[in-house]
Amino acid sequence: MSAALTARSVEILRDLIAFPTISTDSNLAMIDYLAERLTARGALVLITRDETGEKANVFATLGPDVKGGVLLSGHSDVVPVTDQDWTTDPFALTEADGLLYGRGTCDMKGFIAAAMALAESIDPAALKRPLHFAFTHDEETGCLGAGHLVKDLEARGIVPDIAIIGEPTEMKIIEGHKGCYEYTTRFTGLEGHGSAPDLGVNAAEYAVRYVSRLMALREGLVARTPKGSRFDPPYTTINIGRISGGVAHNVIVGKAEVDWEMRPVQVSDADFVKSEIGRYCEEELLPAMRRVHPSASIHTTAIGEVAGLEPMEHNAARELVAELTGANSAETVPFGTEAGLFQALGSHVVVCGPGSIRQAHKPDEYLAREQLVLCCDMLVKLGERLSR
Repeated sequence: MSAALTARSVEILRDLIAFPTISTDSNLAMIDYLAERLTARGALVLITRDETGEKANVFATLGPDVKGGVLLSGHSDVVPVTDQDWTTDPFALTEADGLLYGRGTCDMKGFIAAAMALAESIDPAALKRPLHFAFTHDEETGCLGAGHLVKDLEARGIVPDIAIIGEPTEMKIIEGHKGCYEYTTRFTGLEGHGSAPDLGVNAAEYAVRYVSRLMALREGLVARTPKGSRFDPPYTTINIGRISGGVAHNVIVGKAEVDWEMRPVQVSDADFVKSEIGRYCEEELLPAMRRVHPSASIHTTAIGEVAGLEPMEHNAARELVAELTGANSAETVPFGTEAGLFQALGSHVVVCGPGSIRQAHKPDEYLAREQLVLCCDMLVKLGERLSR
């Protein structure tokens, strides 16, 4: 049955790759495709759209109408291909030498395709426990879709016992990862002629001072490394993703922006950074800016604050997936996923899916067919387990 499931997964993956679900664009066509196929299998399907109406999640359930069950979850969005040198069409599945090429094959439409193949092969009437499916939007831009979905599930009283997040882990069991907190900080100063810098408030200069303070805090985070931390690196990190501002060499910059993120190993680190950078703005940067221009401002927008996945001494998801895959260990990773959101809902959670994170986000992204086979083996055994 695993071979048949793998073949069907490749067929579905071909369809999924053809949907160019870049995070900046709508994912509705792919969500409708998934919802229609799940409905055809007799699943109870719920589609929820974001405030724009252009993005949506789909949540579906096969099996008995009882509490608990197992959730298979993945995100529908992919990162852009702009300025990447692909040797194949990124939105057309291409197979060569056992590798399946296309944007999202690895991250993470391969897992979604396998989950859908399972949904289409299993007998819903035979299930003794619910089998849930969650396919979300905007994971790559702050896990926005999963954040909305979890709130909706909580309001409906739906809490799966176990959640398997199918991000690419080479089918290894991941029981912990850091959080991912992303921000944009905007500086508004006062434009003027570059020959008289004292008469303006240069937003770019204050942005640089802000970044310098973040870098100093980053060094301090090393000293806060929790004893026995299993992460690599073992401490909370801060990264500056983008600095922008200015229009010409001789113009004082009126507006500037900084995109930055941190990956906390513990919530207290995130609280520390936010408190310290906030104090620095209120006590040093803003007073200096407003001495020249009272309307000067610094505003930080949280793009997403996604909790990490905390390793648990007892984790039913880890035990189940270990039984299904034969794994005898579980690991932690530095990259973030939606797993922490489902853990906060009350589910036992692991991350386990086909492919390697080393292929994600790169040109000529690929998923090895042998990885898809291993994933389908796990899902076949999961279907058998839920049917007895």
